[in-house]
Amino acid sequence: MKKITTLFLFAGLIITVSCKKSSTPTPAPIPVPNPTVTTPLITLPAGWKFNSTLSANFPLGSMQVYRFDTVWAGRTTKAVCLVYNSANTGIEFKPVLSATAKKPTEFFAQETGVYACINGGYYGGNQSFSLVKYNNTVSAANIKLVNRTFNGTSTPYYPTRVAFGVTSSGVPSINWIYSVGAGNDNIYSYPAPSPNVDGQAPQAEPTASFPSGGSVWNVTSAIGGSPMLVKNNAVNISDVAELISINNTTSRPRSAIGYTANGMVVILVVEGDNAAGGYVGMNLVELADMMRSLSCTNAMNLDGGGSSMMVIGSQQVIRPGDAAGERPVISAIVIRQR
Repeated sequence: MKKITTLFLFAGLIITVSCKKSSTPTPAPIPVPNPTVTTPLITLPAGWKFNSTLSANFPLGSMQVYRFDTVWAGRTTKAVCLVYNSANTGIEFKPVLSATAKKPTEFFAQETGVYACINGGYYGGNQSFSLVKYNNTVSAANIKLVNRTFNGTSTPYYPTRVAFGVTSSGVPSINWIYSVGAGNDNIYSYPAPSPNVDGQAPQAEPTASFPSGGSVWNVTSAIGGSPMLVKNNAVNISDVAELISINNTTSRPRSAIGYTANGMVVILVVEGDNAAGGYVGMNLVELADMMRSLSCTNAMNLDGGGSSMMVIGSQQVIRPGDAAGERPVISAIVIRQR
């Protein structure tokens, strides 16, 4: 009788333990990202395709490359677009300046943890004509004075050219700017450019109060360019006011940078001037339209022509526009791991 009672007690214990186990919900499996399934960071227009090879070593879900090689504006066009999420603080936007001209592939090689590199703003000789600011240090300013002929005399004009910048938390902006005062650090941004027109009397030198609506431009890092392409969700090519006329209406290789309403930074390079590849490039209107089609609410032009080049994973993603190959430049944008 004692053996039977013990057996029943043992069986009851097993039943009790089993009931307790079955009452605990099984945890849901943790989803593992599938690298073969990629949701584009922006809405891709027709003709654009995600490039898994160039995107292979990027932060998953925060940076991607797309390629375009079909008809745009009535002719076959080749373009490459890098998009990254500016809210990802592990990705750094780093403008760089060199004392002597270097190829974008050389700028790429001198940094660590680099994802991509593209040419920067304008230059002449070993001097940058466009803003280069990194980690709150200005190493070059947007050009503060250009001479144009007025009433038969060479006359100084003071253009408010554009720049792209990011705050310490990665928030992007593009504005018409000017370094007010004697130095280069006191940068003001304006809601509209100073209304200069070549051949008309020059506007006054910009200050904290002119053009109207100006305010200190609080960005940590920035790169200058010209002209504005897209402003507040509309094509706005302000080349006249910015006093910039460099093959604006002809088809050339192009470089541009912009951002979307939700903070995706868009960096574009367009191949051209290249008989071997068969691509002629774009004019500024076509470039602005393409940036707009890539969801950019604001965008600006970088140096173009033979200077246009993007490097990803040490690879040139377009054929150089110069017959001699990749052109050395003074400034570049490095997108790297922070």
